[in-house]
Amino acid sequence: QVQLVESGGGLVQAGGSLRLSCAASGRTFSLYGMGWFRQAPGQDREFVAAIRWSTGYENYADSVKGRFTISREYAKNTGYLQMDSLKLEDTAVYYCAAARDWRQFLGSVDDYDYWGQGTQVTVSS
Repeated sequence: QVQLVESGGGLVQAGGSLRLSCAASGRTFSLYGMGWFRQAPGQDREFVAAIRWSTGYENYADSVKGRFTISREYAKNTGYLQMDSLKLEDTAVYYCAAARDWRQFLGSVDDYDYWGQGTQVTVSS
């Protein structure tokens, strides 16, 4: 089992920045990848970004490409999502997730085995 705990959410003005963290514990040696998703009220949970735990390879949703950066600190079993140039439409609950096994894109909710509890990000005008 792997446990995930997010932190770093909050209220920020449009154009500002936030960094989310996701601390993993438990059987972290078995992880293949980590991803970030978000869910706005009344919307489906949507993919934001993913990273392969061992290689560091990244992929992003088009809506955040160039503004968000995913990274991981391998020795600390912690993943990060740096969010810059935030927009009103980035407001959502952000979830980190971890995948045990190989997946080609890590872009779907079904690709992941473990989920954090979520952290609220609110962007104001």
